[in-house]
Amino acid sequence: MSTITLISGSTLGSAEYVAEHLADILESQGFSTEVLHGPALDDLPLEGLWLVITSTHGAGDLPDNFQPLADEIAQHHPDLSKVTFGSVGIGSSEYDTFCGAIRSFEQLLKDHNAKRIGDRLEIDIQQHEIPEDPAEEWVKDWSKLL
Repeated sequence: MSTITLISGSTLGSAEYVAEHLADILESQGFSTEVLHGPALDDLPLEGLWLVITSTHGAGDLPDNFQPLADEIAQHHPDLSKVTFGSVGIGSSEYDTFCGAIRSFEQLLKDHNAKRIGDRLEIDIQQHEIPEDPAEEWVKDWSKLL
């Protein structure tokens, strides 16, 4: 089976915890995984499967440890046509910009020809105190699409 590169962006650690938890689940299903927290573009394979997990910071912004990756993609315009990805956003529905970070990052990937597999998961911390719980249910269905 393919290796799935899990990429997380987090301000307070929630997305990192979710990424680690999802990696464990995917490995139990026979996938190999690599987890990268706030990677640089050079750290990423420009083909294969990515699973992007990020929280939303401020007014719909990417977390500080994830913004540099988005900037690199925007500046260097890598060809991501050989990348397929899944996406998980974590945010609070108290804000108009709920899960704005994952939406903008997903659009950036699509603008560079990456293709999303399945639906995006948006986790509302107002409804799910432990974001790993809805993510666990989602990844079981998402992995069937691979």
